[in-house]
Order: sequence, then C-alpha cells, then structure tokens
Amino acid sequence: MAGAVVLLASAAGYALTRTEPLPTGSDPVAWVDRGEVVLAVATTGVLQPAQTRSLGFRAAGKVSEIRVRPGDEVSAGQVLARIDAATVQDRVVSAREALGEAEADLVKAGKTTNGQSQSGGDCGGTGGSGTSADTGSSTSGTGAGSGGTSGVGVGVGVAGATPTATAVPPASATTSPTVGPSGHPSRSTQSDQPSRPAGGTGQSCASRTGQSGDGGTDAVLRAQQRVTAAKLVLAEAEETLAGTTITAPISGKVLIVAGVVGSTVGSGSAFITLGDVGGMAVAASFPEADAGQLVTGLAATVTLGDRPGEEFTARVTQVDPVGTVSGQMVRYGVLVNFDQVPTDVLVGQSANVRVKIKSVAGALRVPSSAVRLGTDPATATVLVRTPGGDEQRQVTVGQRGDQYLEVTFGLSEGDQIVASW
Repeated sequence: MAGAVVLLASAAGYALTRTEPLPTGSDPVAWVDRGEVVLAVATTGVLQPAQTRSLGFRAAGKVSEIRVRPGDEVSAGQVLARIDAATVQDRVVSAREALGEAEADLVKAGKTTNGQSQSGGDCGGTGGSGTSADTGSSTSGTGAGSGGTSGVGVGVGVAGATPTATAVPPASATTSPTVGPSGHPSRSTQSDQPSRPAGGTGQSCASRTGQSGDGGTDAVLRAQQRVTAAKLVLAEAEETLAGTTITAPISGKVLIVAGVVGSTVGSGSAFITLGDVGGMAVAASFPEADAGQLVTGLAATVTLGDRPGEEFTARVTQVDPVGTVSGQMVRYGVLVNFDQVPTDVLVGQSANVRVKIKSVAGALRVPSSAVRLGTDPATATVLVRTPGGDEQRQVTVGQRGDQYLEVTFGLSEGDQIVASW
C-alpha cells in the first residue's frame, strides 16, 4: 500500500515538472516556413507542331512520284512529290518560241522605221529650181533657191556675160512681161505653169515622210506589245511547270500524304501536310474563369504522360480571343510553347499544363488548408499550437496561391499551426 502511494506521487511530480506541452488534439500540424507562393491554373492538352504547312501542286495532273511518307523528317528545299509535267513542258517550249518570234519582229520593225526616217530627211533639203528665159542665146542660167523660200528664181542668160538671178514676185502678184535685149518678151515662170509651193517637191515629200514615220512608230509599238504579252505567257507557263513539284519550304515532319502514285490531283488542293516539330507546342483549353487571367508571356510547366515526375518549362504564346461552348461551359484555347522542346516527343501526345498567374518568392507562407478566410480578403484566422494549447490568431494575408497563402503579419517562421480545422 505504501509503495502504491509513492508511485502515484512520483507520476504527479513528473507531470508538473516536464517542459514539452501536452497535446491538445489529434489534428495534424504544419510549420510556418518561407518559400514561393504561386497562383496557377492547370489543364490538359495535346502536343502539336508550332506551325503546319499544307502543300499542293499548282497544276492539275497525275501523280508520278512520292518520295516521303507520314512520319518522315525532311529538310527545307527537299523534293517531296511530283506530277507528270509533259503537257506543261510543251507549253513552256511553245511560249519560248513565240517570244523569240515576237522579239525578231520587234527588231525588224525597228530597222524599217530607221530606214524611212533617213530617206525622208533628204526631202527637206531640196531647193526650188529657176526656169531659164528665152534670150536667143544658147547659154542658159540656173538660179538656186532654198526649199523654205516661196520665190521662184529666174535665170537670164546673156552671151559673154555671167548669168544673174532675177527675183520674180509670188504667183498671186500681177507681173508684166520682161523685154530681153533682142526685143522679145521673155517668158515668166508664172505663165503657162500652175502655181506650186517653193522647193519643188518639198510638200509631197514632207507629207510622205510624215506618213511613213507614223506608220513605223505604230509597227514598233505593236511589236513591243507582242513581246510583252509573250513574256507574260512564258512566265505563267514556267510558274506552272515549277508547280508540278512539291518542295518542302521548311524543315519538319510529314504529317499527312493525301494520295498515291497514279492518282489524279487538282490544282491548289492540299496533298502533303508538313509540321515544324522543332517548335512543338501544347494546345490546351481553359474554362472562362481561368482564361480571363491568362496573358501571353506567362511562365508554365508541362508534364508528359510517358515521363512522370519530369517537368518542362514553357511559356504562353497565344490566348484565343473567342471561346467555344463545351457542354455548359465556355472554354478558351491556349497555346503553350516549350522553352526547349523535349526529344522524341510525339504529335498528338497528351500533356498536363500548369500556368503561373502570379508568384511571390521567399514569402512567409502557410498551407491554404490551414487558413479560414473571413469577409475581409486581407485577413484570415489560423489555429496556432502553443505550449498552453491551441489558440486562434488573426493574421494578415498577402498573395493567395493555389497551395499556399502568404502571411505578412501575425506569424513567425517556425510557428506550428493546425493544418486543417
């Protein structure tokens, strides 16, 4: 009996003197620490090339050659497929021949025009010729006139004398016959002869020259027009000939081949689809509540189904401005590009995407489950575990995250709080 009393007394003394607090509940506890507080949104998506090219022939015909199949990696400039180009090649040959003929006609028209211009130039220098007078002498005089002078020169020949030129009035003036030394009146150039402009044939030559020049100019112009039209036809034929071959504009992976050798294809229809797998991205969609917080440039992380536990950094590059209805929810498409594309990824592979909306590094933080929010968004209540028992404490909240909340006042690093209450 005395031993039992001593045992009870010892137990009571130990309970009164120990330093560790007695547990006041069985709820799990969490520690206040420092770290990153992140507000993020998450969804799933699929991998797709950052850009795709749909390639087709620019001419209709029968496929004669296909050099690739879906899944093949190709480089820029590589020939992928061809169609039979015999008909188009004949068209190019005909267009080149037509251009050669048109250019030859142009050269010929130019030479003809130059020849007419030179012969016409001689006409302007023809002067008027005087008419010799009947003086009874065998010597006749010839007076030289200019093509631009309206007067007509009359030469009078006198035996043993130097012939002289006598000006005769224009045809419109009234003249009297001139008496020669022999007493006989001399014949005037105005009598018995119709009135003609000075310069002899100057008028008809000038008229003929002008008409020849205009005709030559028109011929050159028409020839030049034929050359221009022939060049256009040739350029179009050569472009069509080039369109009988599909060449890769970029390096990438062949995604679709929409035909086989021997099949007939139309001009402009897509025949091969090429994807730029060097710039793979994740195509995802977010509900409107989350999409409203997304902007281009936000950092993101991507995890792939075949690589658990491995995260790849990425960035938002596109947010669709128009949503699509999915059931009762409106969702918005988002494109997320890898900072560095993982090797050996597959087009259409599933991926999990987590986009950081806001983040604070090195913040004093507590788990979101340990906080009870009030009506004031800037304050919250936590249950702090102390040696004297659990006590409620009001704290000031900063950045709210999806897993942690930042505490700016009311707690210290190392404090122990109830994780869920």
